Amino acid sequence: MTTVGLAVTDGMLHFELALACEVFGGNPPNGVTGPWYRLSLCGPGPVRVGRFSMEPDHGLDHLSRVDTVIVPGWAEIGQDPPAELVDAVRTAHEAGARVASLCTGAFVLAAAGLLDGHRATTHWAHTQELTERHPRVRVDPDVLYVDNGSVLTSAGKAAAMDLCLHLVRLDHGSSIANTLARRLVVPPHRDGGQAQFVTTPVPAPGSHPLAGLFPWVLQRLDQPLTVEDLAREARMSSRHLGRHFRSVTGTTPLQWLHTQRIRHAQELLETTDDTVDTIASATGMGTATTLRRHFHRTVGVPPDAYRRTFRSRSLPGPEGGDGYETLMP
Repeated sequence: MTTVGLAVTDGMLHFELALACEVFGGNPPNGVTGPWYRLSLCGPGPVRVGRFSMEPDHGLDHLSRVDTVIVPGWAEIGQDPPAELVDAVRTAHEAGARVASLCTGAFVLAAAGLLDGHRATTHWAHTQELTERHPRVRVDPDVLYVDNGSVLTSAGKAAAMDLCLHLVRLDHGSSIANTLARRLVVPPHRDGGQAQFVTTPVPAPGSHPLAGLFPWVLQRLDQPLTVEDLAREARMSSRHLGRHFRSVTGTTPLQWLHTQRIRHAQELLETTDDTVDTIASATGMGTATTLRRHFHRTVGVPPDAYRRTFRSRSLPGPEGGDGYETLMP
């Protein structure tokens, strides 16, 4: 079982706090056959979050005994976060916990020294302040979330959901993450590299010029599609297609297509016994060599290692662990 500790203190943002509780503290989605998350609220005592007060389950010292620590957004970014919170997060990471911040929770991770020398992000309105206060952090203001393996950071609000679903995807696979996303009525996957500000971040079906193009492409991922093919299907010039893609998805047509191919490859690796050659053909990558190169570059491990990770996640790990193996270097 993956235990999750939610670090709570006075001044946390209630949106990010509630979001993490819903993802990791709710009922498991359909399809989960093994243990789901066990969530604990960890704080120094009764805490006030927005207009509400709550009583944590455990003290902050309990964070060092969980698998994953979530640090919600921190409201008072003009002040240093509480020293006891910073120390508890640092100690948990040193004990082997995966630590993720939501929105301005990155200021807590930065104060703990966990982001020194690493790429990280936070809400776009506060990236400059994070850079100025913590110059050793490589702040990226233009992404939804950053995964450094044992330390992860997200941008604000909706991007916090993207990071939480990313964690579920790492732990339980794409199918379960997608099922959970459908239950929460949110997009099943937005790549971490997508821009924070997009004109239409979550387009409603039929509300944008590419609404009919997306399903058409997803049904033809095994084909060698080009930008010209997409433009022809969308009945617009390649230049106009690029503008619409940037507006709707925050990325280019080719990068979006590449992401869909990799996602489909992940699903096939998780759910089938198809060879890498077969999956390369089914995802339009052509050859196993090409798939391995792009998959490793995007996901962080080769396809074979990715498959072994998800095939072994149900096996007991050392000292009663869940057998989880990180997918990022």
